[in-house]
Amino acid sequence: MDDFVLARVIHVLGVVLWIGGVAFVTLVLLPGLKGIQPLNEWPQQFERLEGRFAWQARLTTVLTGGSGFYMLYVLDAWERYSDPGFWWLHAMSAIWLIFTLMLFVLEPLVLHKWFERRAQSQPEKTLALIQRLHWVLLTASLLTVAGAVAGVHGG
Repeated sequence: MDDFVLARVIHVLGVVLWIGGVAFVTLVLLPGLKGIQPLNEWPQQFERLEGRFAWQARLTTVLTGGSGFYMLYVLDAWERYSDPGFWWLHAMSAIWLIFTLMLFVLEPLVLHKWFERRAQSQPEKTLALIQRLHWVLLTASLLTVAGAVAGVHGG
């Protein structure tokens, strides 16, 4: 197996684990928290369960980004960023940047404290907001994956 094929394998497996995890949190974990009584206890459950996924999300975003940029380097495909036909490449880069900033900068430095304060005073509204944000991220991610698969295979 040559280095490009290995990079592609790492990239695809990274996306599967990363976006699959986002789908699990969005479609299973967050809706399941609505049933917790008393409602103000859901943040602790969310932290406990989602925290186990955080390390995976960080690792897979690093592997996905690194392998993706490596493939662009090997192909010398940087000019694709100037071609609107490769919109999915722009979308992949944007999704990666958003998640990387969230996971490595915003969540540990700002959002964690904000989340705790807001969840204590407005648990129901905070859960609804987090669900909406996850739906936006999941939808954008799935559209990007679909566009990338179609784009890479001539669609």
